[in-house]
Amino acid sequence: MFGTFVLSNAQRVTHLSTEAPTILWEGRSGKQYRYWIYPIGTTFSAVGGNYIFSKETRPGYWTPIYIGQTADLSVRFDNHHKMPCIKSHGATHIHVHRNDLERDRLAEEADLLAKWGTTCNG
Repeated sequence: MFGTFVLSNAQRVTHLSTEAPTILWEGRSGKQYRYWIYPIGTTFSAVGGNYIFSKETRPGYWTPIYIGQTADLSVRFDNHHKMPCIKSHGATHIHVHRNDLERDRLAEEADLLAKWGTTCNG
């Protein structure tokens, strides 16, 4: 489904749906999107996707800090242009969702931003 993702500690994950916790993020439209939760610093395969930098405010409760999309999850986070803001607001995890089509990634990003209006997206 997602292909092979490599964690920063060199552990290979091949089935995200069974290897990482998930969360459903709801957009303003009411549509729900399933994301897999990883610590910041996780390295991903070269696939398109949406992502949310977030912090856990209490067990199982997340606050989005930055919502974005990219054509290549493997390079998007090396020097993210908003990383100083993301880290200064306490983000500890990145939630990822594979999404190959740019128009779908952009629509999902807009839907989520319309509901969540994050700290670092401005």
